Amino acid sequence: MQNPIKRIALASFVAVFASATASLPVLAQEGVAPETVVVTVNGHQITEDELGMASQDFAEQLQRIPDAQRRGLLVDALIDLHLLANAAEAENLDDDAAFERRMAYERAQTLRTAYLVNVVGQSVDDATVQAAYDETVAGFEPQEERRARHILLETEEEAMEVIAELNGGADFATLAQEKSTGPSGPNGGDLGFFGPGQMVPPFEEAVFAMEAGNHSTEPVETQFGFHVILVEETRETAPPSFEQVAPQIRNELLQQNFVATVTLLREAADISYQDETLAPPEDQ
Repeated sequence: MQNPIKRIALASFVAVFASATASLPVLAQEGVAPETVVVTVNGHQITEDELGMASQDFAEQLQRIPDAQRRGLLVDALIDLHLLANAAEAENLDDDAAFERRMAYERAQTLRTAYLVNVVGQSVDDATVQAAYDETVAGFEPQEERRARHILLETEEEAMEVIAELNGGADFATLAQEKSTGPSGPNGGDLGFFGPGQMVPPFEEAVFAMEAGNHSTEPVETQFGFHVILVEETRETAPPSFEQVAPQIRNELLQQNFVATVTLLREAADISYQDETLAPPEDQ
């Protein structure tokens, strides 16, 4: 079983990569260089680049704010940040061993993110995603699906009466609305499209033995009661389009690369556990 912290780290990497590579409306200043200064606070120059970093930190909050207000609110947040940081320096809060340890940890986190985004993430380009999609589609085997309606009744006699009405020209959907005891009754008995293995065996066998446009001539009994069935359409399943599954494929490839990268780095690293209770089992 994978370490839950590793699962969190993996999910975090995918989220960070998506955030880092997404367009940021708050910075949509065409032709403006990242080093462009937008405001100066006690000598510190806040740049477009710093706004970009802040917009990633506050991405969730920014989603609820109109585009026109985002830049101004972010600048205000950065002004407050640097004023408070200056106040902390005036109190010598940066001259502290705990602060230095925190800074080392934050630096390691930032470097990790930079490596994952710029090295691991960049190994999954559009061509790689397309190749993975093509391989998946090449192995796709279409299955037959059928769209059916049914009328569920409590007794075989009731089912036979409904079949007689259908033989006499009655509308199937109307009869389903009037007489079916199943949850699809109000919807005219419509079950939508389904393939093999999605319905109970007697029902499925009856449906796939019928031609489209025909209703059953005998009731079909299941544990739910007696069914009268109408097969409306048949079709073969098709693979999803590239656009539909590309994000999922990209995330899967990113996760694979993340795991492979961490595995290789661990194998090459010199790791010693001073607390032996934290060491993984020898078979891992």
